[in-house]
Amino acid sequence: MSAVDWYAHKSLGDGLFWIQERFFQSENRANIWLLRGSHQDVVIDTGLGLRSLPDYIDANGLLGKDPQRKNPLLAIATHAHFDHSGGLHQFQQVGVHSAEVDALANGDNFETVTWLSDREIAESPSPGWRARHYRVKAVQPTHILQEGDVINLGDRQLTVLHMPGHSRGSICLHDRDNKLLFSGDVVYDGAMIDWLPYSRVSDYVSSCERLVGLVDSEEVDQVLPGHYNTFGAKRLHRLATTYITRAGTCPAKFSTFAWRTLAGVALRAFNPRSVC
Repeated sequence: MSAVDWYAHKSLGDGLFWIQERFFQSENRANIWLLRGSHQDVVIDTGLGLRSLPDYIDANGLLGKDPQRKNPLLAIATHAHFDHSGGLHQFQQVGVHSAEVDALANGDNFETVTWLSDREIAESPSPGWRARHYRVKAVQPTHILQEGDVINLGDRQLTVLHMPGHSRGSICLHDRDNKLLFSGDVVYDGAMIDWLPYSRVSDYVSSCERLVGLVDSEEVDQVLPGHYNTFGAKRLHRLATTYITRAGTCPAKFSTFAWRTLAGVALRAFNPRSVC
């Protein structure tokens, strides 16, 4: 299957594109965001990497044909999990938070929580492909990100917000001028997952408190999440405050412990040679 067939996209205007993997039919299917700038273009999250995302972008002319564009496309992972980082190896420039550099550089499929089944792939990307053989390929990040770093696209800037909890290196990218928040899996309109390896509830609560602060200070109008549909500031406030409220309850603590135990066992079985 070609890259042109594997992906689909929608223009949201102002140089922003929403890309998805058409045949990855699962709740784990991540949103891929392409944001164009006058000096630098950036891809935020890269999906599974089963087909060439750069080829798709080029084939559809999503970057235009400006001969003065000299900077290679920068791919940033909001975190290292497989559904977001699988395509990073296809890019010359790769950014990730410092806490997860080693996981990507070492191809640590335990920390990338690689867990894919055949039933999630509606059409095989190539003859004989099987999910059990899928692994995130090792990649050496060229941009090691930290809290407060600013990614300059020319006519717009993205500020790195380190928001651990879902994973230890989870980030949001904040376009302050346009009040856009690319949130990865820190928050989306669904159940927030805090029971994976390197998840930490106390960090997640602190991150959600930061999200509430962004809304209260009127710094976010629209959230572009790692999964599902976009939403506004009011919904962001509700999702964050709901997590904060329930995180400290006994049922939530027990559920997190149980799921973390099961996830750890399953991931070690699925990725026996990964660095743990």
